[in-house]
Amino acid sequence: MANPAPASSGGLAITEHRLANGLRVVLSEDHLTPVAAVCLWYDVGSRHEVQGRTGLAHLFEHLMFQGSANVPGNGHFELVQGAGGSLNGTTSFERTNYFETMPAHQLELALWLEADRMGSLLAALDQQSLDNQRDVVKNERRQRYDNVPYGTAFEKLTAMSFPEGHPYHHTPIGSMADLDAATLDDARAFFSTYYAPNNAVLSVVGDIDPEETLRWVEKYFGSIPAHDGKPAPRDGSLPDTAGEELRLTVREEVPSRALMAAYRLPHDGTREADAADLALTVLGSGESSRLYNRLVRRDRLAVAAGFGLLRLSGAPSLGWLDVKTSGDATVEAVEAAVDEELARFAAEGPTPEELERAQAQIEREWLDRLQTVSGRADELCRYAVLFGDPGLVNTALSRVMEVTADEVRAVAAARLRPDNRSVLVYEPVHPEAGPAPATPDTSEISAAGDAEAPAAPAASDDATEGGAA
Repeated sequence: MANPAPASSGGLAITEHRLANGLRVVLSEDHLTPVAAVCLWYDVGSRHEVQGRTGLAHLFEHLMFQGSANVPGNGHFELVQGAGGSLNGTTSFERTNYFETMPAHQLELALWLEADRMGSLLAALDQQSLDNQRDVVKNERRQRYDNVPYGTAFEKLTAMSFPEGHPYHHTPIGSMADLDAATLDDARAFFSTYYAPNNAVLSVVGDIDPEETLRWVEKYFGSIPAHDGKPAPRDGSLPDTAGEELRLTVREEVPSRALMAAYRLPHDGTREADAADLALTVLGSGESSRLYNRLVRRDRLAVAAGFGLLRLSGAPSLGWLDVKTSGDATVEAVEAAVDEELARFAAEGPTPEELERAQAQIEREWLDRLQTVSGRADELCRYAVLFGDPGLVNTALSRVMEVTADEVRAVAAARLRPDNRSVLVYEPVHPEAGPAPATPDTSEISAAGDAEAPAAPAASDDATEGGAA
């Protein structure tokens, strides 16, 4: 085991270690409450999947709760919850994570459970487990995407924003056809490639004894062999701006017309991404935002208006606009008002009061996140996996607070433009009205054109059916 890295000055006390098999271990001691959080991030998400096997990362996350060599069936849930803990797992474009929050005296149990499935899941993985969890994931897709109003908007806008063949072109949920096509050999190969200690970061936060915790980590994880067969991730870079507007019109049974759009924004981890976050907070976060005041309060064109940032590190982030219209208001009127507000913001930037309020809002959200041991553990893993340094958690907020109004204005002027977005329009239809009229070019999405096709933001997908942390 390597010597620990020195704790960061200020903020969270952090020490980092690395086992001989490559597992990175990040510890943060805090005795305020008698609980401990275990968080394990694997550097694998939907961006690592190949065409024809989308959804495999999310499917495999489900399989991780189906039993391992020493913990059959639903035993992982039963043992954690029986010890008074909570647990869950999620999959995103860029990672898969698993986490438990335990009474401090039950920490060893959580570490043993995570090590057992990292080291021995293949011993329990069989066709029955695969078929069972495949059905669970397909049902999740139906419930969260296919059978709810606007349910596939996120999927559609992602596909529009990232071109065919791009690693972020598809979302973590995957397609029904690809889920059906996944074989037991696919699942075994996926595990062998990505579920290795040298492709993971383990963080433990809370009421812990660091030396004892490290002994347990070495005891349970240290004998798991590394695997060096992981392929290099595909390049997710794109030009800063799209250079055109893509547009798709959907006619479905939805409650109201909707205007949704995704703008190409800077990569996560950059100062420009923080500036973009502040811009979208001023423009579209909460009832004090510019878009809410204009569209909902003043013009009464909408019942809801939001603008948020989907942060991505391996590809451009996306600015996510979502407006639901009011009454007979048209999408054209809404879009004209949105574009007017964006142009005004690009020219003038935020007022001092708006910038201060946006920074305070992001600060509150960040402090809420770090209030729990599970939130801290997750952020330590995030900065370690995506940016190489868990200590960045201690400077994340100060970096946002240093961004100037001119930087916020500049990123809005450069990126929040009609020629740098994908637009999704929903027009309601009613069963008694019969089929919608045909529109041009129904086979594909095209620049500044319409395509007939059938949305729900979900950058990651929960996999478990039991308790959630």
